[in-house]
Amino acid sequence: MKVDSGIGWDLAKAGEQARALEEMGYSGIQSAETAHDPFLPLAFAAQQTQRVDLITGIAVAFARTPMLLAQMGHDLNATSEGRFVLGLGSQIRAHITKRFSMPWSSPAARMREFILAMRAIWATWHEGKPLQFTGKFYSHTLMTPFFAPDNNEHGAPRVFLAAVGPLMTEVAGEVADGIIVHAFTTEKYLRETTLPALERGFAKARANGVEKSRADFEISYPCFVVTGRDEKEMAGAATAAKRQIAFYGSTPAYKPVLDSIGMGALQPKLNAMSKEGRWAEMGTLIDDEIMRQFAIIGEPERIAEVMKSRFGDIVDRTSAAYGQLPKDDRARIVHELTAA
Repeated sequence: MKVDSGIGWDLAKAGEQARALEEMGYSGIQSAETAHDPFLPLAFAAQQTQRVDLITGIAVAFARTPMLLAQMGHDLNATSEGRFVLGLGSQIRAHITKRFSMPWSSPAARMREFILAMRAIWATWHEGKPLQFTGKFYSHTLMTPFFAPDNNEHGAPRVFLAAVGPLMTEVAGEVADGIIVHAFTTEKYLRETTLPALERGFAKARANGVEKSRADFEISYPCFVVTGRDEKEMAGAATAAKRQIAFYGSTPAYKPVLDSIGMGALQPKLNAMSKEGRWAEMGTLIDDEIMRQFAIIGEPERIAEVMKSRFGDIVDRTSAAYGQLPKDDRARIVHELTAA
């Protein structure tokens, strides 16, 4: 199992952070799009590392166009010598229309077309194919030599797609190289909803003449981890996890995940509390049994064992927030997870 870790937004420290994580044995470095650009830290990380994958986890696709992300993806893959992974997510309507002032409609269908448009652009740059992509949402039909990159030795980057619902998961299976499963996912939902949806996506790809199977695809699962060196640290980690689970559980679109463990009735309650700003109190509705459905729980020396026993047969790479642990504990967990 590959293990990824995030780096911060501080560009003065990004390269040094990435190098240290690579030396600890991590498989990939992730940069998220929250309050800062997700691509710039990875450009610095590329200069200070040789082995790790460099992943946007995630970049907001609909805040940009396929051409912009095709160009960014190409440049980071070239400078990292083939190690860049373009992790994409759709975000939600309010952020796309009100924060980014961009169009929103049919997110799964739009995302499918977005990724196919990027692939058409990369095929023009890397394979010399004419650019003739015309879809419902995007159209790209002009590419002159002046605007085509020539540093094509490492080709196009891999594309991972963040997905929760079955429609977006099918899109990931059909047109992406991997899926970034939401941390708000139960093992039951992963096995009974996510995996079948991916198989339907693989089948659609094959129907369109693209040979694709589970062996060609990566599942990335950034799970919740509750751990600590003593009871106080364990209790603090549990409280933080319960609050995070409650925060995600308040989102109506994520109710099917709660349904998977028979707790769907909790979602409207969490949603109502979120609208009242009762964020800390929401976590008290998440009991220990619900937390066990979402989180890997145990002492530091047992985390890798529990993770492998629950997800080792289906998850290809993982990331988790156990940065409160000493470096030696984190390095051991990484080593145990990545060991064959």
